Amino acid sequence: MKKLITNRNLTIINFVIVSYFILIWLINFYKMEFVLIGVFRELLTIPFLIAQIVFLVIGIKYLIKHKRHFSTIISLILLAVCTIITIGSFF
Repeated sequence: MKKLITNRNLTIINFVIVSYFILIWLINFYKMEFVLIGVFRELLTIPFLIAQIVFLVIGIKYLIKHKRHFSTIISLILLAVCTIITIGSFF
């Protein structure tokens, strides 16, 4: 398990999660309403919400225990901001 969580993997996962929520925001902003986009949005939003919180915790624990890399820190900051905005949109 420890070999699966590396700087590179954590950075890629964080950027994918942030990119998904930016894409969802852009789809809503430009009011693109296609059935296929709606299906994928409905299927993926809850797993990405859960993954957002899980990988934020994993990333913080990883940064505490290991050497810090610039790309990992940036991806974790972006994930934290995205999490705050996403969770804040519920209230």
